[in-house]
Amino acid sequence: MTTQTLDMAKAEAFGGQMIGVMNGAALTFMVSIGHQTGLFDTLATMPPATSEQIATTASLDERYVREWLGAMASGGIIEYDGARRTYRLPAEHAASVTRAAGPGNLASFAQFFAEMGRVEQGIVASFRNGGGVPYSAFPRFQELMKEESAQVFDATLINVTLPLAPGLPARLQGGIDVADVGCGSGHAINLMAQAFPKSRFTGFDFSDEGVGEGRAEAKAMGLANASFEVKDAATLDGSRQFDLITSFDSIHDQAQPRRVLKGIHDALKPGGTYLCVDIAASSELADNLSHPMAPFLYTISTMHCMTVSLALGGEGLGTVWGEQLALELLAEAGFKDVAVNKVEGDIMNNYYVATK
Repeated sequence: MTTQTLDMAKAEAFGGQMIGVMNGAALTFMVSIGHQTGLFDTLATMPPATSEQIATTASLDERYVREWLGAMASGGIIEYDGARRTYRLPAEHAASVTRAAGPGNLASFAQFFAEMGRVEQGIVASFRNGGGVPYSAFPRFQELMKEESAQVFDATLINVTLPLAPGLPARLQGGIDVADVGCGSGHAINLMAQAFPKSRFTGFDFSDEGVGEGRAEAKAMGLANASFEVKDAATLDGSRQFDLITSFDSIHDQAQPRRVLKGIHDALKPGGTYLCVDIAASSELADNLSHPMAPFLYTISTMHCMTVSLALGGEGLGTVWGEQLALELLAEAGFKDVAVNKVEGDIMNNYYVATK
């Protein structure tokens, strides 16, 4: 048995790294609270202010606000003037943590960590016994995804994403049949139905809650060309035909993704278009080591996307299934012409445009 010489400088550096990990994890919960309470939005409108002034403006309890401000100041998220005891959110920071930032609002992502924490013991058990944690164990996930996706859809869906498919906006204006697979709360369907009144839109999702929200929003928007159905995406076939089918970050957590993609292919009319928006990453870990969101993606995969698939005895692709495997599965489904697009400012997704 040999004695390994310990590199003390490396050990100390890693200890510092772990302290950073723990501080970052703690701050994530505080960032989530700041988003949910509107504190970031309030601070963005105020000059340097005391905790009392901030709490009064935000209509919140001062003692909690003061402790939260301590975390934000020590974490470098807001600035603190010790002489005046005032706090300030710089405009440069507000661009990443306020609702005014739209898709750039990273604070909204922080909410997912508390949701994943609910199922930690179930995940630990799955490590030991296999299987997974079902979708029903995530009571806020539908709500959080609705908020997150709405920011992106409102900013980019009509004017940026749909034009990635050549000639698609003109076809939508003329009137075509469209389906969204794994539509969640249906906001994408309703935005498209509003923008293209001559086309007909159907949203499919296995969640009764999501479908109900989609219907309610369509009614509130006065849309006669949007409908929603509770449907397992794996049951899609060629019995109903569409000119365009979309899916937004929903393929990687399917129990049977190959069956879903084959069903999408078969449900398209000849010459139809499939727009698949899904996580931009490589299928090879070595290529993802420099991805700025890789730890987040692998974590949310372990704690949600992969496990909900495995809970159904599924393939468990995971969030980071990657571009190479995505192209392989699209080809396996029958798509021979697939273009991979990027959208400026979106580091999270690839935009696959496939033609039948």
